[in-house]
Amino acid sequence: MRQGEAMDMTRGPLFGKILRFSLPLMASNVLQLLFNAADVIVVGRYAGYSSLAAVGSTSSVVYLVTNLLIGLSVGVNVLVARYIGEGQRREQIARTIQTAMFVALTGGTLLGLVGLFLTDALLTLMNTPEEIFYLTGLYMKIYFLSSPAVMIYNYGAAALRAAGDTRRPLLYLTISGVLNLVLNLFFVISLHLDVAGVALATIISQTVSAVLVFICISKQREIFGFSWKRLRPDRESLYSISLIGIPAGVQSCLFSLSNVVIQGAVNAYGSVVMAGCSAGSSIENFIYTSMNAYHLTSQTFLSQNLGAGKYDRVGKIVQICMLCTLVLGIFEGIGAVLFAPQLISIYNADPAVIAQGTLRLQVVASVYVIFGMADVLIGTIRGCGRPIAPVAINLLGTCVFRIVWITLLDTSQYGVEWVYLSYPISWAIILAALAIFWLQLWRREIVERLPAKGRTKQIQTIF
Repeated sequence: MRQGEAMDMTRGPLFGKILRFSLPLMASNVLQLLFNAADVIVVGRYAGYSSLAAVGSTSSVVYLVTNLLIGLSVGVNVLVARYIGEGQRREQIARTIQTAMFVALTGGTLLGLVGLFLTDALLTLMNTPEEIFYLTGLYMKIYFLSSPAVMIYNYGAAALRAAGDTRRPLLYLTISGVLNLVLNLFFVISLHLDVAGVALATIISQTVSAVLVFICISKQREIFGFSWKRLRPDRESLYSISLIGIPAGVQSCLFSLSNVVIQGAVNAYGSVVMAGCSAGSSIENFIYTSMNAYHLTSQTFLSQNLGAGKYDRVGKIVQICMLCTLVLGIFEGIGAVLFAPQLISIYNADPAVIAQGTLRLQVVASVYVIFGMADVLIGTIRGCGRPIAPVAINLLGTCVFRIVWITLLDTSQYGVEWVYLSYPISWAIILAALAIFWLQLWRREIVERLPAKGRTKQIQTIF
């Protein structure tokens, strides 16, 4: 990897390196999110709110099916970063990359087939209104064909980021994001393909980003050691990736499962509320994914530094990532509330849809910073090699709590804002539990490994 693309996270001042790593990563996350947002905006503006509801309501279902496999990319990131921090682990890195690419190709293909067969059943489970059932199912079935490309990009980008390279994933997503927007407009406006057009545009653009990142990994043999001839799973590498990645995927699935339940409750209020919810949710995803850059930054920096035995840098890494998330989340939350009608109108100009989307942003987006800070702690704990605790905490704080909340809520008596309230309450529960666990882990496994002189300084910089 050329000088300036890789980053040594184990030496030198942290704040500047964290910004140089996180800002391109943030831009990459936003561009990746633009795939779905562009779909939602184009159909909302040029095909009507029924198509907007159809496309916008699919995200929770798609993530439910794909997140387990995508979660393995977390294991790739943590493992490769740890090996790079330890140094002289080129063979282990090569085996990890070979295994990751094999899983991406085969697993993505199988996942696409499963998604095709499960689509109708999942939409029925979510109480999808009859008037948009066909459009929603058509979009999802075409979208699932892109599963191998989605996996290849995510696994390859995770490896590049583990080496400190967040610029090239950004470049590749810029290319594919522009392509996605152009194809969306062409397929929907010129060819009148409606939701099928935006799904086809997504498949083509995601395939382009996957090919680019795959070529990049193939050329970086001095770091990753990738070879077509060795494209097969290594048992030890697969186990190590799965040990971290499967809990991360399960956690993502828990979020998606709870969101599917919430989407089912929202669907009971009709297609106008669904359209407003879809637009508001899309805007909130931008808030989340920008803060999520610091989750991945904390995870990667900790993995490299712990691999190198630099325990004295742990507290400062967490402190910087938490403060950056806090400032960014507050700023974004205020902006989302102040400009809610204007933001929703980008997706659909119907006053009723704008009113419903504004309501969601007022309840959910205004306090999204709570989950942003919890997300940093999730990345921190994973970076320390403890992937199970975040799953257990999220199982109780997100999945169980939200399902109980929605089950007890009578949607015929209470407005949709009561459905939305399940988000901030569950985030507060998760943040409190994660903070308690991290304090215990930090004192038990980080501070105790420091010389006595360094312990006081670490205690002062934990947050």
